[in-house]
Parts: sequence; structure tokens; C-alpha cells
Amino acid sequence: MKPAPIAARDLLHLAGQGALGTLLADAQGQPFVSAIECVPDQGNAPVFLISRLAEHTRNLERDPRASLLLAAPAQAGGVLAQARMTLVGEARRFDAEPGLVARYLRYFPAAEAYLALGDFAFFRLEVSRVRLIGGFGSMGWLTASALAPPLRLTPQREAELLQSAGAALSPRLLGVDAEGIDVAEDGQQRRLHFEVAFDPQHGESMLAALLRGLG
Repeated sequence: MKPAPIAARDLLHLAGQGALGTLLADAQGQPFVSAIECVPDQGNAPVFLISRLAEHTRNLERDPRASLLLAAPAQAGGVLAQARMTLVGEARRFDAEPGLVARYLRYFPAAEAYLALGDFAFFRLEVSRVRLIGGFGSMGWLTASALAPPLRLTPQREAELLQSAGAALSPRLLGVDAEGIDVAEDGQQRRLHFEVAFDPQHGESMLAALLRGLG
């Protein structure tokens, strides 16, 4: 059974970290895998912050082809029972706008120290296709368009919604998009969906209703 695209989008938001596969620059394309942290941007493209001194950065600067493996938190039944997906595409360095930097730092506050070092840069994986395994018997290839949100919020609109939620929110609100929110609670990340299709004109009230449901 082919998994639904929303399962891929949810996993992209929940994983937080993954294994980045690049091609070694000095070994005739030998695969090289490293651990990274990543955050989806407003279009659900994975964004990660890496050092210019890292092996994977040198690899990408020579050949942008890459794969990113993301997995859901471990559960009973082992790794073969958990949802996971491989994103295939090309990863390129880009200059992140302030709103996206702020979004990244909400998910990974410790990354602020890396930014201060001056030798770290943001890369975005431009996904061409996705292999999603939702569990036993649920698997299939998806196109890159399956990751696209139904409505893309600008960083400015997300910032407005976050401000409307209040700075003292607990559990901590990490991000808002047209399908739901990401929150951090007791060291764990959760994803909650809006019950109806997102209406940009009533975003604040919809967000407030969703947050009230957290108790």
C-alpha cells in the first residue's frame, strides 16, 4: 500500500535529524554518510546548517547530489517497524533570510553558537523524489510535489502567528504552517494538525483554538 503524502510531510517535521549521504570528493564518488540536524522551510524543503570544514560540505561543493534519510522516533518492533523515508535530490548552499534563520534556531537553539563561529553555512536539499516506508506493507515512491504544503506561509506570516500565541507559551511552539504546528514538550517534539483547512484570514483564531486543545 502506497503511503499518503501527508505522512511524508509529518515525518519531515518530526524527525529533526537524519543521515546525509554525499559523494566523496576524493574517492571517485564513494558514498559518505554523516549525521545532521534539519528543519523544513516554508516550502517543506529540508534545511541544514553545516561547517565549511566538514567532509560532507566539501563533497557537496564538488557534487550537489545527495540523499537524506529521516526516521520517526524508535518504537516497539525495532527500526523495521518505524516510519522512515529517503529524500533524493541536490543540496546547495544559500543565504538564509532572517525569518528562516529564526525558525531554524527555534528548533535548534544550540545552533546559534555555530552561527557565531562564522564558518557554518545553510544548505537546502532540493528534493526530486521521495521513498517513504510507513511501516510493514506501507511503502512507495512519491514525487517531490508530495512534500509541498497545501498553502505556503511566508516567514513574516509565521512570525505574526507566533507572536499572537504569546512568548510564554508552554509547551514551546516551534513552528506554524498551513497544516499544523510543531511543539516541544518534555524534551519531545510533537506535531498537531488543524482540524479544518487553514484560512489565512483567520490564522490567529485557528492557532489559538489548536493551542487550547493542548490543555
